[in-house]
Amino acid sequence: MNKKKKKNKNQFQGDLSRSIIDILRKNSGKAYNYKQIAAALDVNDASSRNQIIKKLSQLAAKKQIKEVDRGKFVIEGRNDYYEGVLDLTTKGYGYVMVEELADDIFIANKDLNTAFDGDTVEIYVYNRRRSKRSEGEITKILKRKRTEFVGTLQLKKDFGFVVVDDNSMYTDFFVSGRNMKDAKDGDKVVVEFDEWPEKADSPFGKIIRVLGTPGEHQTEIHSILAQYGLPHEFPEEVEEFADKIDTSINEKEIKKRRDMRDVLTFTIDPKDAKDFDDALSFRKLENGNYEIGIHIADVSHYLQTGTILDDEAFERATSVYLVDRVVPMLPEILSNNACSLRPEEEKLTFSAVFEIDDNAHVKKEWFGRTVTYSDERFAYEEAQHIIETGTGTIPDDVSIRKHAYTVKGALVEAVITLNRLAKKMRSRRMRAGAISFDKVEVKFNLNEENNPTGVFFKTAKDSNKLIEEFMLLANQKVAQFIGKQKPKKTFVYRCHDEPNEEKLAALQNIVGRFGHSLNLRDRKSTTSSLNKLLEDVQGRKEQNMVDTLTIRSMSKAYYSTENIGHYGLAFDFYTHFTSPIRRYPDVMVHRLLQHYLEKKGDVNEEEYEDKCHHSSEMENLASNAERDSIKYMQVKFMQDHENEEFLGVISGVTEWGIFVEIVENKCEGMIRLRDIRDDHYEYDPEEFAVTGKKTGKTYTLGDEVYVKVKNADLVKRHLDFTLLGNREEMENR
Repeated sequence: MNKKKKKNKNQFQGDLSRSIIDILRKNSGKAYNYKQIAAALDVNDASSRNQIIKKLSQLAAKKQIKEVDRGKFVIEGRNDYYEGVLDLTTKGYGYVMVEELADDIFIANKDLNTAFDGDTVEIYVYNRRRSKRSEGEITKILKRKRTEFVGTLQLKKDFGFVVVDDNSMYTDFFVSGRNMKDAKDGDKVVVEFDEWPEKADSPFGKIIRVLGTPGEHQTEIHSILAQYGLPHEFPEEVEEFADKIDTSINEKEIKKRRDMRDVLTFTIDPKDAKDFDDALSFRKLENGNYEIGIHIADVSHYLQTGTILDDEAFERATSVYLVDRVVPMLPEILSNNACSLRPEEEKLTFSAVFEIDDNAHVKKEWFGRTVTYSDERFAYEEAQHIIETGTGTIPDDVSIRKHAYTVKGALVEAVITLNRLAKKMRSRRMRAGAISFDKVEVKFNLNEENNPTGVFFKTAKDSNKLIEEFMLLANQKVAQFIGKQKPKKTFVYRCHDEPNEEKLAALQNIVGRFGHSLNLRDRKSTTSSLNKLLEDVQGRKEQNMVDTLTIRSMSKAYYSTENIGHYGLAFDFYTHFTSPIRRYPDVMVHRLLQHYLEKKGDVNEEEYEDKCHHSSEMENLASNAERDSIKYMQVKFMQDHENEEFLGVISGVTEWGIFVEIVENKCEGMIRLRDIRDDHYEYDPEEFAVTGKKTGKTYTLGDEVYVKVKNADLVKRHLDFTLLGNREEMENR
């Protein structure tokens, strides 16, 4: 006769509480004694039974379970169970954000129950009255955020382990020999989660893609995309479908639209742009007002619902802009050709046309499908030259053409007039409480091998702001047009909530160290003082840090069918209408706008809210990938400058190190406290500083210091600096 295998006395270390709670939870309302618990756990030795008896008593004392009869225990209801999203730290523990609870719930590493960062989980919250923080354990994984991970293969004899790049991953993946996909030891790979057997130390996975050798350019860029689950190419069947689309413009289609081909129309874009999804038209009316059209590529004409092309565009939801490439939402046949508003070509467009007076007030508005013809394509530099000089003669140094040329007078007048109107609109927005974020963008000069040869900064000039204002106008007015209709209609809004008061208070504390102040009394004083702060730091050593911290203090913008307005722009109604080539929400807005223009009924709000949520998530992933690619290129750039001294500004202070941003190229790295040899430095979080125990020497947020590169790690996308000394010391040596 087979005897049940006895579990030894150490079997339950660390997980007996969870095992008992799981049994009672799965049989909610039914009372269990220690013998029934032991049977459910498949143990029958005396030591295990004694541990169960002891643990039942402890759980009852903590009020995690209830003794309803002598020796019989239950979990009554599920009042201590919640759903939330796990946020893991690099130290192996995490927090679960639960909407119904005020505080995030702390989850110890031993209570993660195989959950990964970002997973939607069910948790049991302990009733810990003595503890300052709420603690819990994960009882069920409801939804995995991701099942594919990027890491490096460590090959053994006939199996291997994939060490995941993500610092929040607390375990590696076991990969059997048959699941290697020809990967070699040390290769960067994508591993897919398969299962995590109960008694296994690591989850089991299989390699689904070999990315290449760590440190190589293509490997690292593809790693960034794979890390966020972003594609790097289109499936063959999607490309084939797109290639078969009829992109010709026939008279039958033109007759369905407002024909605006005879109105002066032009685009203004970056000089290296390949897709032009917006154009402006301009003409002066007899009454002295202006007719200004914002014409947007009619992507929805080609992108039909229910097709594999639309499914692919929705899944991507956005184009991804990395330092050396664009991963487009749509195949090139559409993004760079059929939908791109290229000069001297007729195009199908979706337009917002306004009659505007000389004070930039909208007198009339019209929305609908059009056909347009772009007369000219300007680079921002060329439009800026016209604005600054008032002349249409574009010199070689600002021209996208190979030689100087002259723009006809009507275009010059249009650019100058539109710039004057844009400034009036912008001034009005600022007075209404909009916040002016003109953050400096870091750009790279790349050679043919995609190696950075230089760093330059992109700042918004009048030509950029001209386009921005008219795009904002179109987005706002489209949202108003639908949002004010009765009864309420389902629509896609771009929402931006008010900032978190605690984050603003923290920002106020930090900027106060540099002699700045914020007035947080009410919304108007807050936005006014934020704008003054952003203006005051222009050109100062702390500018980039303050710009970054101010942006981080804001709420994150998102898409929703529930309109709450846009705090940062000071708009009660706002949407995204102007970039359907690169954003799927804009495609949805075009479809809904046309639907309502045709006087059709309402649509399924829940379906569109789900699409909004997906679009917001994909936008966030794309943003993270873009940020990582910039960091990667900064590290790559600094590899060639390891023996040089750089002046930097302390941009962050932590318990383990000082972050420094180099002034001339905005590359950021860390000085580890253990590497500062002249003293033992201790962290003071209230002062944002570290102080030497013996010397009393202090390094604080905003201080200028000289550094040089100690280590540039392309794989981890991390820079380590050596501290040479503060500015005063170094310049007086």
